[in-house]
Amino acid sequence: MILIVDDTPENLISLKRVLERHNFEVDTASSGEEALKKVLKNEYVLIILDVQMPGMDGFEVAEAISGYSKAKETAIIFLSAVNKELKFITKGYSSGGLDYITKPVDMDILLLKVKTFYRIYEQSRKLIEIQKALLDEIEFRKQAERKKDEFISIASHELKTPLTSVKGYMQLLGRSVEKGDIPTVKKHLGKAQVQLEKLNELIADLLDISKIESGKLKFNKKSFSIDCLLDSVVDIIHQSNPEFKIIRNGKIGREIFADEMRVEQVIINFLTNAIKYSPGTNEIQINASLEGDQVYLGVRDFGIGIEPKLHKSVFDKFYRVEETSIHFQGLGIGLYISAEIVRRHKGEVGVKSKLGEGSEFYFILPLNSGVETD
Repeated sequence: MILIVDDTPENLISLKRVLERHNFEVDTASSGEEALKKVLKNEYVLIILDVQMPGMDGFEVAEAISGYSKAKETAIIFLSAVNKELKFITKGYSSGGLDYITKPVDMDILLLKVKTFYRIYEQSRKLIEIQKALLDEIEFRKQAERKKDEFISIASHELKTPLTSVKGYMQLLGRSVEKGDIPTVKKHLGKAQVQLEKLNELIADLLDISKIESGKLKFNKKSFSIDCLLDSVVDIIHQSNPEFKIIRNGKIGREIFADEMRVEQVIINFLTNAIKYSPGTNEIQINASLEGDQVYLGVRDFGIGIEPKLHKSVFDKFYRVEETSIHFQGLGIGLYISAEIVRRHKGEVGVKSKLGEGSEFYFILPLNSGVETD
């Protein structure tokens, strides 16, 4: 928008008409004081400013405008019928003007100058947008690099832990075998097996994330009962965590067309996380319901909970809540993989949680997610 400032009404009207005929949006002010009030409220690309005005003259107005951070990039063209000497023209430039035109005004020349300023403004705005986009992209590369480095460090530590444990148990097994202590051998074998299972899960997660990144995560979809799947999963979880009571609320009562193994993977991830982040508790709830042609399944715990501002981030790749990462092991990719599996089934994933009051991680899947095209 252009602001014309002139104390002579006929000058304002004639110049406004010419600019509007050329599709410029125009505003007017009949004094320096009025112009300053408008500059504070509105944004202008260009100000055409009369020099000789009662009260504040054009130079004073320009100097005042240059002090406004909002209007620092606004171009100013001075118009003057009286002050045509070199010293006034010089003062016009020094007070913030980009051009100084003497009256009577050649409208064709003024229009060319206005169009030039507009073109410069548009180019400048595009350059600023490009610069911002580049800076944002650079910052995103830096953040990705930091996350990658952090993930490599965490993965190395997490993989080393079960390996070290297995190595220790194997040494103890050797000694127990030599002594013929069969009960101790069985005990050490059991503990080594637990550590090997952890290692297997970590490697499986790493392979899954690699497949997701390369677009090679395959799905084998078929019709199955999600209620039966839940029965099986609850049995598996209960065997490894007998101290936890898993309460089932609701049933689906319908078959779902999806990848059974991958859906099971998501449910197990939600359940193991619920147990992991619920120290001092012994109850988990599975809430299942059929809502139209969609399945809702939520796993509710009564553990540490998550701050609302972090709800969206927990499904990000490599994300680990700082406070929990100190106390709980993990690569920070289980929920990311689960979210990708659900999204690839045309579903949605989310969490309802309050800090200190537990969490309910849930997914919503259509009864029929269609044929996988990969």
